[in-house]
Amino acid sequence: MIRVFLLVGMLLIPLNLNASDEPVLKNKEYVILLHGMGRSELSMQPLEEFLTENGYSVINTGYPSTTKTVETLADKYLSDMVEQCIQKGADKIHIVTHSLGGIITRQYLQNHSLPQGSRIVMISPPNKGSELADEFYDLFIYEWINGPAGQVLGTGPESLPNKLKSVTGEIGVIAGGSSLNPLYSYLIPGEDDGKVSVESAKLDEMADFLVVPSSHSFIMRHPEVLKQVVFFLKNGAFEHISHTH
Repeated sequence: MIRVFLLVGMLLIPLNLNASDEPVLKNKEYVILLHGMGRSELSMQPLEEFLTENGYSVINTGYPSTTKTVETLADKYLSDMVEQCIQKGADKIHIVTHSLGGIITRQYLQNHSLPQGSRIVMISPPNKGSELADEFYDLFIYEWINGPAGQVLGTGPESLPNKLKSVTGEIGVIAGGSSLNPLYSYLIPGEDDGKVSVESAKLDEMADFLVVPSSHSFIMRHPEVLKQVVFFLKNGAFEHISHTH
């Protein structure tokens, strides 16, 4: 019986003795995912899975988008996610956002910085504010659904998106050019995704910009967006492909 145990031990020990026999560890690049207003981490799950398949470690944590201010969401919730990456030994900390997540990230970068080489991709961010916020902000139902963050996302010069200072870093912006809501699109000038106009998504300091044929609610799981996010994180630019509509 003793010989059997010894034999089993000899078979198991080499699996852990030699590091070269272990699977190749993921690189030290982490990606934080920030979902949009009123959504949850489940909305970013396809992106999480695609990033994981491409070798990134991913932090995809929900946050109370409709009950806290943008400042609190940045200074507490996003800061906690960044700290998780630091504690795990991240060399680079990328951030990929949908909608409100882009504004939270810009707020965070007012007082913080990311490690050298980190990149940011904003998907359908209201970087110049939202015409829908202008239209509905004083309605009780709008405030009840969207909370304090929804009150500061207008297009006026005093709105939060338009008061934030320019931030440093490589930022790519992806906008949607297809709407599923003709009523909302009627209220939004120019091309839009049903919630955010293509023009409003742009950021003066962005490194690259891309429009994909998708609506606001589903753009973060659009197959091309998944590929373009990874391409930007690797290259600091999008792969520009001509579309035929």
